[in-house]
Amino acid sequence: MSPEDVTALFTRTDGSYLFARWGRPIVPVVFGVEDATLQVVKGAIEAVVALAGHRMGAVDTELGANLMVFFVRDWDDLRGVPNLDRLVAGLEGLLVRLEAAGANQYRVFRFDEAGAIRAAFVFVRMDAHLSAVPAEALALSQAVQVILLWSDRAFVDVAPLARVGGVEVLRPEIGAVIRAGYDPVLPDMAGDASHAWRIAARMGRTAS
Repeated sequence: MSPEDVTALFTRTDGSYLFARWGRPIVPVVFGVEDATLQVVKGAIEAVVALAGHRMGAVDTELGANLMVFFVRDWDDLRGVPNLDRLVAGLEGLLVRLEAAGANQYRVFRFDEAGAIRAAFVFVRMDAHLSAVPAEALALSQAVQVILLWSDRAFVDVAPLARVGGVEVLRPEIGAVIRAGYDPVLPDMAGDASHAWRIAARMGRTAS
């Protein structure tokens, strides 16, 4: 990928550049799935975290779990989750917008004082489209999209996964961006597009 390609992955609709990565170990909890699918989702998260060279944790001292993944049949189901409105500001308004848009997924991030990701909430509505996606592919896609703060339009035209031999796998160039983005030399948060050039410069090294 060129530096311009990397820049586009973190340039938002309003034209601003914003990159952020997790600044603490990731502690996931998954709601709304059976045990077999639960292991698939957690396995995908662990695999992407390992790819990034980041860390998993047993407990987050602030929230207990800092990555909460909700699978629902209807957005209205989230209105019955106890205390979720305390964790996600403006939850009711968000649900109204998601319902109106017919959306099937959404992610909410929270950040620490330095701008690093400290928590994320992933909401997945299992509509007809997502219900037809294999659990492994759906889990991997969600894990990839939460490991970094991508642009709101990063994967509109090209998905982070590609089909190879009938199996959905992470695109190698996206994997390289994730690895490079977690280079210890780079900051946890960046708001200048020159940061994308630093990622691009490291992608060849991480792939070698």
